[in-house]
Amino acid sequence: MNTSLISSCYLLLTLPVIYGAKILVVPVDGSHWINMKILIEELRYHGHNITVLFSSKAWYIKEAPNLYQSITVQLQGGATKFDDASGIQCFLKRTMTSLRQGLTPWAFIQVQSQTIALLHEWHLWAGEFIRRIFEDEELLKQLEAANFDLVLTDPALGIGPMLAYYLKTPLVYNVRWITRGESHFLVAPSPLSYVPLLGSHLTEKMSFLQRARNVLQHLLELFISEFFIHPIYNEACRRYLGTGTDIETVLLQADVWLMRVDFVFEFPRPTMPNIVYIGGFQCKPPKPLPAGLEEFVQASGNHGIIVMSLGSLVNSLPLDITMKIAEAFAQVPQKVIWRHNGKIPPNIANNTLLAKWIPQNDLLGHPKTRVFVAHGGTNGIYEAIYHGVPVVGLPLFYDQFDNLLRLKVRGAAKMVDAATMQSRDLLQALNDVINNTSYRASMQKLSALHRDQPEPPMQRAVFWIEYVARHRGAAHLRSEFYRLPWYAYYCIDVAVFLLSAFVVVAVLLVFILRKFCTVAGRKKQKTQ
Repeated sequence: MNTSLISSCYLLLTLPVIYGAKILVVPVDGSHWINMKILIEELRYHGHNITVLFSSKAWYIKEAPNLYQSITVQLQGGATKFDDASGIQCFLKRTMTSLRQGLTPWAFIQVQSQTIALLHEWHLWAGEFIRRIFEDEELLKQLEAANFDLVLTDPALGIGPMLAYYLKTPLVYNVRWITRGESHFLVAPSPLSYVPLLGSHLTEKMSFLQRARNVLQHLLELFISEFFIHPIYNEACRRYLGTGTDIETVLLQADVWLMRVDFVFEFPRPTMPNIVYIGGFQCKPPKPLPAGLEEFVQASGNHGIIVMSLGSLVNSLPLDITMKIAEAFAQVPQKVIWRHNGKIPPNIANNTLLAKWIPQNDLLGHPKTRVFVAHGGTNGIYEAIYHGVPVVGLPLFYDQFDNLLRLKVRGAAKMVDAATMQSRDLLQALNDVINNTSYRASMQKLSALHRDQPEPPMQRAVFWIEYVARHRGAAHLRSEFYRLPWYAYYCIDVAVFLLSAFVVVAVLLVFILRKFCTVAGRKKQKTQ
């Protein structure tokens, strides 16, 4: 047998066994589903068998027999605002109204209360979804009989983690958010002195007052989760998983956290062995545009095009704001492609094309694209980084302000306040970003750093999913901190013990010294 044949046989024997794993996917709707579906497509390409469990009231998740098997959980209509996307639109309208009052304490209180109400409503919807699953005996038998190799889920809602816990199945997260906020704060050390919370609008370089603000916001986040969110899940955990369980224990059972983060974009912070970073995994080289769209783009000449999208959840802004945006677009020499699904502003100009859907990734990868006007959602931000397109940001809620801030401090974006802006504010931002080459240069540097990796983020994500399936989990990567009560994790019990021991020793020493001094004084008196 020749040497090359022996080497080939050895290589085949040492390669990990890849098989068609049975994967249960429990997604979160909206923009979260967009990147989950891309991951599902890649897993299907690798030969894995995918089953997706979703609500009958899902906005974007639909049956796709060629891609996955579907399990639809029937929910009755009219239970919550999340039966359709109108709840988000109402929330956005109320938030914009509050923010137009300016950065006053009352406006801050209004926005926070509206956010808490929306989160509470969202998790109530999840609680109803959980109840429907766990009280359907036929469904549970079907899931148990399927004998899934792992559960892949987004833990922004607690549905998937609770189901994996019940089925005793290895668990992988496609994650940035968990039920109580940004996921790092549950699974990894997160010093508040240099790790800003998403929603704080802070960078990693904080003054004393900013650190105080970061701590206070963290306490507010804990308060919200403790009193408005986690009670919903904790009641369900006790009812369906056992009296000793709670949602944080369930969340921490994950074997691998596929984190939609890249430190080219994110601020540096501590991490853990079972966190795998896949930021930008959904990004792809651009495909050719449809003929009509390509013709519109080419008509822009040397000026190029502006691409605008507010993501999958926000169909449109209030009409007065869209009119200001349209007025700004009318004054630029570029052609504009604007994803807009609301009322058409009456002042729309001939250089602006409105569309209910656009091939965003392909447009951002087009050589004539000069700037991306975006709300700051994670998917769009990473596509802009991947293609090296600078951003003008119109953040609306949640992490969007902080996402855009991370680009701004790196010199790759400008931010405009959508609630209070005038058309001239947007026009100036567009002219600055398009005509000042430093913005494109900064974004292209980020793009080069993001692309310079040992393997693409998607390849890394698929490897770790297959790794967990092959080995029936990855418990060796999880630290033991999740088993510790808070006082043991922070060594409060050790500090109390050492302080007590010190006090006891100090009291004994004082007692002994007093005794010694008393005896010495008596001897001295006798000698005299």
